[in-house]
Amino acid sequence: MSISKISGLFIIATILFMACESDYYPKPKGYNRIDLPNHQYQALPDSFPFSFEHSVHAKILPDSSYIRERYWFALFYPEFIAEVHITYKPLNNNRDSLRANIDDAYKLTTKHQIKASSIQETIMMTPNGKKVSLAELKGDVPSQFQFYTTDSTTHFLRGALYFRTATENDSLAPVIEYVKKDIIHSLNTLEWN
Repeated sequence: MSISKISGLFIIATILFMACESDYYPKPKGYNRIDLPNHQYQALPDSFPFSFEHSVHAKILPDSSYIRERYWFALFYPEFIAEVHITYKPLNNNRDSLRANIDDAYKLTTKHQIKASSIQETIMMTPNGKKVSLAELKGDVPSQFQFYTTDSTTHFLRGALYFRTATENDSLAPVIEYVKKDIIHSLNTLEWN
């Protein structure tokens, strides 16, 4: 074999070898496209000791837990596999009951401290003068938004947002904000019956 043929084969072998050497990098995991519907609201049925407007995209489901009480339910968003658990407790002018319910609300929020990167608590005043305690939780927590409100004598209402999915909360951020706006609207239209 001539030197030119050997050097030609060497060059071709080198090019083929170099072409096979490129590192393979998998594509990054993609995020699903989330189409959010327009916010639309309807009145809660009048069978509750309170009323508010809730999203037309949410179904009212009875609470299925073993500790459920009469006016406990979930606003279920089938499109997002999200639920806003609503619990109501009558206070019957009992200051001890008020304190116990507020303590329970804080305990249920602080249970998420293990996974939460932050918990931001604020007080919101509704247009009709109700104070609402809001807790926004960041990080990979099961509940990203919680609230409670009371008239201090007769009514105590608590809620928490949950998703029935393993999707990371940073991917759910647009849906969390969407449902949070619905919750704020519900709180702004809340009336005690």
